Amino acid sequence: MFITRFRVNTARPGARRLLSSPQAMHAAVMSSFPHILPSDTPQPGAPRVLWRLDQQARAEVLLYIVSPERPDLTHLVEQAGWPAAAGPDNPGWQTRPYAPLLDRLTAGDRWAFRLTANPVHTIRRTEGEPRKITAHLTPIHQMGWLLDEKRQERLGFRVCEKPAGRRLLPEGTTHQQRPHPGDRYELAIRDTRSLAFDKTRSAGGRRDKPVTVVTVTFEGRLEITDPDALRRTLTQGIGRARAYGCGLLTLAPLTPPTPKTP
Repeated sequence: MFITRFRVNTARPGARRLLSSPQAMHAAVMSSFPHILPSDTPQPGAPRVLWRLDQQARAEVLLYIVSPERPDLTHLVEQAGWPAAAGPDNPGWQTRPYAPLLDRLTAGDRWAFRLTANPVHTIRRTEGEPRKITAHLTPIHQMGWLLDEKRQERLGFRVCEKPAGRRLLPEGTTHQQRPHPGDRYELAIRDTRSLAFDKTRSAGGRRDKPVTVVTVTFEGRLEITDPDALRRTLTQGIGRARAYGCGLLTLAPLTPPTPKTP
């Protein structure tokens, strides 16, 4: 497995085209792997290509890719990077083996994390109606999706709780009498987006129904409960819409607290 970072040159028309369409970005990412054909379908339970866009500022967008094979992003550099600055020692992107991080995961260890996901649930509006997949739209429900105990157990981690002295909001219920965790957990929503885009026209030129995806970027701290399950999570992704930039969880060492000046 490999993890790759590519800085998008947002001043270029090719970059703006890719950033405006998750489908176009997915196609560009998948074109980075010469041995994977567009018609190939990921095997169930096998590592797969995952990607995520992190926007640090208006002109600072980073593309992260986790993949079973080392990617070749030459075409992305030409479309949306800095080809004039590329050279033998600087192809325009950075790729590192992922195994050293995967091998050091141990139960009980704590990490900072970032995840962009597509939190959904199923609803039935009337009796007898088939259940319909619907996005969670409010922060409390989006956080509740990730905090679900069974989901966290499957993923191999649990979101850390804040010390009682750092909590500002008490737990309770919403006005609809649903559980509300207050600010009990080391979890925040950094960004929420509603994406709507057209899929490729089907055979015969008929335009398919537009795709709508709600994405949520979570940041926080987690504790590993099952290292093997977490390795699967890191290499296979979380939830739905993984072809549209969702599901990639990344970890970072926790920053030690700055000692207070006497």
